[in-house]
Amino acid sequence: MKVNGNYLPLVPPMTVEDLIMSTGRRQDRVAVELNGKILPRAEYSITLLKENDTIEIVGFVGGG
Repeated sequence: MKVNGNYLPLVPPMTVEDLIMSTGRRQDRVAVELNGKILPRAEYSITLLKENDTIEIVGFVGGG
């Protein structure tokens, strides 16, 4: 699978939630695009990833 432009090995079964946790990020501080579509946060734990998926994980940054 491709994550933020880099190819990563997929260790099935892996959910979007598993992937986010493996990056050390918090689910409530990121947005996920899966194959060109924004994935609702409520679906992170039930969406299984496939080898040919393309994922973009974008983190929110606070400040002014």
